[in-house]
Amino acid sequence: MGDGKDDEEIDDKKMPLLDHLIELRNRLTWSVLALVIAFVVCYYFSRDIYGFLTRPLAHALEGQTGRHMIFTDLTEAFFTYMKVAFWAAAFISFPIIATQLWMFVAPGLYRNERKAFLPFLLATPVLFFMGGALVYFVIFPFAWHFFVSFETPGGEGTLPIELEPKVNEYLSLVMTLIFAFGLAFQLPVLLSLLARVGLISAADLASKRRYAIVGIFVFAAVVTPPDVISQCSLAVPMLLLYEASIISAKIIERNRAKREAAAAAQSV
Repeated sequence: MGDGKDDEEIDDKKMPLLDHLIELRNRLTWSVLALVIAFVVCYYFSRDIYGFLTRPLAHALEGQTGRHMIFTDLTEAFFTYMKVAFWAAAFISFPIIATQLWMFVAPGLYRNERKAFLPFLLATPVLFFMGGALVYFVIFPFAWHFFVSFETPGGEGTLPIELEPKVNEYLSLVMTLIFAFGLAFQLPVLLSLLARVGLISAADLASKRRYAIVGIFVFAAVVTPPDVISQCSLAVPMLLLYEASIISAKIIERNRAKREAAAAAQSV
């Protein structure tokens, strides 16, 4: 329970339902506006973003002449640039959207609760970008070389197998993998929040470690290309993040025990 000062702080900010709805509308308006502005800017630079996303494949095909990407639908290239621009805009505007969400929720929390949840809010985009960087700089180079290796020159009586990737399919795969890796790196945030509200404990996480290992490797096998290096490149960091979650849960429990002991001493 918060002290009197904390209670006054939250009571002073109580608002009727209509004011809450107006506040929600304002936060949503700023979030949508940030997304729209980011989309316009990203669409202007959509060709550069496209070049960034296709660079790993270009490196895998480096030195080979006549390689290109294709589109088979008249509108495919246009809508692909739209999709790329929206995807990049979501990345860029995410901190602003998260800030607006925090500004809507924070007045309803006590000061100690705001201090407790703020680090998780700051860690979320950092971990997401770390996951995206891992798949872009580590997974893609290995995976694309692996898939390109299945090309065959053909011979007498046979036809060659050559890669001619479609723009839409390639970019959908790339953006999905980046999103999946970024989402996977939210594991410590999720587990730490669950520990914070008391739904799980460090002992629970430690006792379920063997199941977590199996689940992480299954998840890595599903979302990554079918080669061992790519799967381990996701599974190993997730295992380390799981261990970090156990440490974080222990710290949360230790701090909670200190607060409860201090409150008990004051009540005596």
